[in-house]
Amino acid sequence: MTDDNPSENQNKLLVVWSSGDREVALSMVFMYVLNARKMGWWDEIVLLIWGPSAEVLAMDQDLHKPVKELIKHGVRVTACQSCAELFDVGDRLVRMGVHVDYMGEPLTRMLKDDWKVLTF
Repeated sequence: MTDDNPSENQNKLLVVWSSGDREVALSMVFMYVLNARKMGWWDEIVLLIWGPSAEVLAMDQDLHKPVKELIKHGVRVTACQSCAELFDVGDRLVRMGVHVDYMGEPLTRMLKDDWKVLTF
């Protein structure tokens, strides 16, 4: 069966950053996401901060500016509430402009809606 009307979600990207390595964020995650947004490679991009990356982001001042730049360019930056609570960094993330919420259901919905997923 062919689909003459491709899913509207086929051009949506979810980037899951779970690494606790700041260099992964600086040299891969932020660079790709920013360029993808600026160049229009994807209609919608969500950066999900998951696991140890929540603590790394909250505590490393050098990472704040690139994340704010992503937000400025229209990337939805969100963090897992459970992870933020685990590392006690929710308030810090919110002050940076990161949306903090429980992500189990939203993540499942994106996966079921055929978002493309890139993990770091």
